Amino acid sequence: MKKEKIYFLDKAENVKRVIYIFYAVCILLFLADFVIERYTYHTLEKIPAFYAIFGFVACVVLVLVATQMRKFLMRGEDYYDSSEEKDKNA
Repeated sequence: MKKEKIYFLDKAENVKRVIYIFYAVCILLFLADFVIERYTYHTLEKIPAFYAIFGFVACVVLVLVATQMRKFLMRGEDYYDSSEEKDKNA
């Protein structure tokens, strides 16, 4: 019997570590935005954490638009069933 290889992210504690590292990097980048001098092109870019706020708002808008698009783009469950199959089963 072969031993199944265990990967780094198969262990729950490693997943938690990766998530904590991700949070720490996000916080450090957020704080660096207040310290590092930026050269801006638009006046909105002068707002601290503008890109974090903009990215969050854009993500929320994308989700809201996608849920509305689903209403008219979604197909029925039997979309790929041929009409002959339906007639035979009826």
